[in-house]
Amino acid sequence: MPVAAVPQPTIETLGDLIQRLGGIPLERVRFQPYPGTATEADVLARPGGVKRLCELVDGVLVEKPVGYYESRLAIVLAHLLEAYLEEHPLGIVLGADATLRLFPGVVRLPDVCFISWTHFPGHRLPSEPIPDLCPDLAVEVLSESNTRAEMERKRREYFAAGARLVWEVDPSTRTVEVFTAPDQSTKLAENQSLDGGDALPGFALSIREWFERAGRQADGKA
Repeated sequence: MPVAAVPQPTIETLGDLIQRLGGIPLERVRFQPYPGTATEADVLARPGGVKRLCELVDGVLVEKPVGYYESRLAIVLAHLLEAYLEEHPLGIVLGADATLRLFPGVVRLPDVCFISWTHFPGHRLPSEPIPDLCPDLAVEVLSESNTRAEMERKRREYFAAGARLVWEVDPSTRTVEVFTAPDQSTKLAENQSLDGGDALPGFALSIREWFERAGRQADGKA
């Protein structure tokens, strides 16, 4: 279970708030409930019967950007990871609507994540909708509204909570940046391959084959 959140500067103005959230576009910051008052119950709420994908960041609901191609990349990766785990039963794979409490007041929704069985005594999954869990591998498929500062904060949180690997996937350049620490990374091009490192030993994936399986050609045409 997480024991300490990543320290953040004091908020005095709306500008401070946006900076603390990573300079994200204002349209991704939910005004209801008022910023600073949101809770985990608000993450799970379905206003008007519609489920929203929102992360909870220090009392603020932040909408998670989604797109059809980003979703396609994520679901193909989840399928490939699940196939690997059929042969190597090391843990479970979760998708983009899995709510994970990294720290008190911080709930994240990685696009894809792997969590090893070591987090689940007796291989029993938690029953609560927002469990205290940090992925061993967190995968974030970047969208246009994701900012560098936002992703830097996410990485700090993932690793502070216990992650071993973070993959940041850039669909526009068909590259994957592999982080083994918040500020230690290797950027891989589409002619290279991913491996699971210590988190998923033996897992390997051609980045080009992944993108091609997702259905978009290098020239951007479907």
